[in-house]
This record gives sequence, C-alpha cells and structure tokens, in this order.
Amino acid sequence: MSKRHSAKYKIDRRMGENIWGRPKSPVNTRQYGPGQHGQRRKQKVSDFGLQLRAKQKLKGFYGNITEKQFVRTYEEADRRKGNTSENLIGLLESRLDAIVYRAKFVPTVFAARQFVNHGHVLVNGKRVNIASYRVKPGDIVSVRERSKNMALVLEAIQSAERDTPDYIELDTKAMTAKFIRQPEFSEVPYAVKMEPNLVIEFYSS
Repeated sequence: MSKRHSAKYKIDRRMGENIWGRPKSPVNTRQYGPGQHGQRRKQKVSDFGLQLRAKQKLKGFYGNITEKQFVRTYEEADRRKGNTSENLIGLLESRLDAIVYRAKFVPTVFAARQFVNHGHVLVNGKRVNIASYRVKPGDIVSVRERSKNMALVLEAIQSAERDTPDYIELDTKAMTAKFIRQPEFSEVPYAVKMEPNLVIEFYSS
C-alpha cells in the first residue's frame, strides 16, 4: 500500500485543487492548505515555485510515484524523439496502475497500485504485480477471474464518476482493457489543469 494512502487528500488541500475530481475531496468544502498554517494569506509564487507546484501536482496525481521514479520517467521522455512534455504524459499513462485506474477497475489511483501489487491483474493473460510496468500499445489488461466479483471492482465499474478515455478500449462485461496507443496530452482526462511544460522546465533548469 502507498505510504501516502491515508493522507492522500492532503495533496488536494496543499494544491487547493480537487486533483482527481472526487466528490469526497475536502477541497470541495475547505479550500485552504492542511496543517496549522493552512489558512495563512497566500504569497506571490516565483517561477521556480510555479514549476515545483506543477511537478508536485502531476506526480501527486499518479499517487504512488516516488521522486526517483518520476525523474527516471522524465529522463526517458527527454531521450525520446519529439515533444518531451507529450512523451512524459504518454509514459505516465502507460503505467499498469494508470491503465487499471483509467479502465475503472478500481476507484482511485492508490487502489490501483494495491490491486496490481496483490496480483489481481493480468497483462496478455499473464499475471503482473508491478505497478510501474510499462504497458505497450495493443496489450490487453484484464482482471483475474477470481477477482472479478470483488466489491471494490464492481463498485468502480458501475460508477458514473468518470469516463474511460479513447486510448483505452474497454470491455466492461469481460473486465478487459486494450491499450490502443500512448495518448497525447490533450486526450488525457485530468480533472484539473496540468502543466507538463513547467515540469520539463523544472527538471531542465
């Protein structure tokens, strides 16, 4: 389980935004930061501060990524041809836990990591329990037969809280999701504004 699981909504409050668009987020009722200094008057943020905030927000969205993992993802995005911002988003969205979350097999990104780690997920028919596993276009991600009747899964599949994006072909009845392609940034259904260009500036400066 992610170390931040019990405090996941602190990210929302620190950013002052409902990052995952969840109705339970405390930001919906308390739009100030966590802790005893949370209601202090906001100060003007520097360029570095804006870049750091953009990085923390994007990294926080995926819930379980350590700084070391995130830096490695950035470095791979930078090595690839094309736009580094687009590459970064494409790599993040091709993580197995991200696919599980986008396919609505579980309700949250935190649950997605746990679900994968506990061996409930198959990739092309083989069990994979590594949340950061890179799913390739054309791969089929599915829920193990014995896990399909879990209350967590049934609740998430039936939830109208979010839609499955176009780059994932979902078969709700079979509980399978085909990863069609790495998405472009504009295709990813973030609940709040993400600024991967500022993330790139943060690491490249």
